[in-house]
Amino acid sequence: MTKWTQITLSKIILFFSDFLSLFLPILLIFPLLNFFGAGHSYFPSEQSDEYIYIHLVMSLCCVSWFWLRLRHYTYRKPFWFELKEVIRTLIIFFIIELAIVALSKLYVSRTFWVFTWLIIFILFPTARVLMKKLLLKWGIYKKETIIIGDGERLREVYQALITESYLGFDIRYIVSPNLIINKKTGQVEVVSDNLDVISYLSLDKETVQFVLTLNDEDKLYAWLRYLAKNNCRSISVIPNVAGIPLYSTDMSLLFSHEMLFMRINNNLAKRSSRILKRTMDIFGSLSIITMLSPVLLYLYYTVKKDGGNAIYGHPRIGRNGKTFKCLKFRSMVVNSKEVLEELLANDPEARAEWEKDFKLKNDPRITKIGAFIRKTSLDELPQLFNVLKGEMSLVGPRPIVADELERYQDDVDYYLMAKPGMTGLWQVSGRNDVDYDTRVYFDSWYVKNWSLWNDIAILFKTVNVVLKRDGAY
Repeated sequence: MTKWTQITLSKIILFFSDFLSLFLPILLIFPLLNFFGAGHSYFPSEQSDEYIYIHLVMSLCCVSWFWLRLRHYTYRKPFWFELKEVIRTLIIFFIIELAIVALSKLYVSRTFWVFTWLIIFILFPTARVLMKKLLLKWGIYKKETIIIGDGERLREVYQALITESYLGFDIRYIVSPNLIINKKTGQVEVVSDNLDVISYLSLDKETVQFVLTLNDEDKLYAWLRYLAKNNCRSISVIPNVAGIPLYSTDMSLLFSHEMLFMRINNNLAKRSSRILKRTMDIFGSLSIITMLSPVLLYLYYTVKKDGGNAIYGHPRIGRNGKTFKCLKFRSMVVNSKEVLEELLANDPEARAEWEKDFKLKNDPRITKIGAFIRKTSLDELPQLFNVLKGEMSLVGPRPIVADELERYQDDVDYYLMAKPGMTGLWQVSGRNDVDYDTRVYFDSWYVKNWSLWNDIAILFKTVNVVLKRDGAY
């Protein structure tokens, strides 16, 4: 089977998988309701065929929209970006079908209709992910990829693409000035600048994905002309836009000019965004406190057994530089300050580690129950009350102490624009396993690119990180 055939087959399989995910729930709901003896009461049999026909047409229109308008079967999109488009599209067709049913005066039980779409909202994204993983395992969704670039940016792009395995990019070669690196064998070949890469590597220009990330504009234009002249179909350019907020940025073209017109949106500056984020914080924290109240009470009395306070508040810097007490379950011995001072005075390695990140991997101050609640992040549960009070948010930058502000340098303004979060990009991207500069980068990126969808994605990622206990100590 040729690579072109594999790619075409993967598109067809994804198309029909999505169609079945949309259409099958309406057929599954009938036997489910009949099993409970309520089928006819929920949906008169004489109207069932008409509604099935309407839903069939809507399902075909929806998958056609995914193919023709959103290009989900043609373009490779990162997981969370694609999921956002999937949910948004399903909501739109959910409303359209409701309007059609209402206008046609067709009797449809609200219970039947809601349950049908509830199954769709769960089944569709799940089936999409599982099908792509299956196609990747079979190898037919993988797309041979060539990265062409230079400088440190080339390394960053490579790391980003291999991290996004959902894209299905099978990186075969990296082409840099005078070098071609075979990622499968590790072999490095020295070549000339005027090399005909397509012929030299025997590439199928119909199926190969080219990714360009070049700092030199002349080289970038030369590569674009070369690939266009050779009728290469899949070309992506990753420009260096570091520092520019890209989420919710509107882009348009200026006619007859080779430039992008970008409108940068500062989402956290919008009152509506702040109200929306605060609403999610209130309802989210109240819900979690209610569900976890037995755990909170158990940990409170367990930590308090040694005679000290179960919860302590450590001064942290909040939004606009306001200091607040960040609540945590105490995980250290009562005389932790003295223990730390003695350790730093007598252990140069521990002192160097502390001065680097304000953390110790093997901290002698940690109690037995403290080690457990730190490893599982349960020590941070009292911060739910900080969130409820409005001092913190469920998602945001790391709550830092005053001494850390100077280490944020030019990015300190971004940190002070938002409330610190119980979780954030740092927590779901390695936590203590990443260096301090990367943590600062994550905090500034979060503020610059804030969106409610990003908060939702981070919350879901947090659950996975906590369960796996990645980078926690």
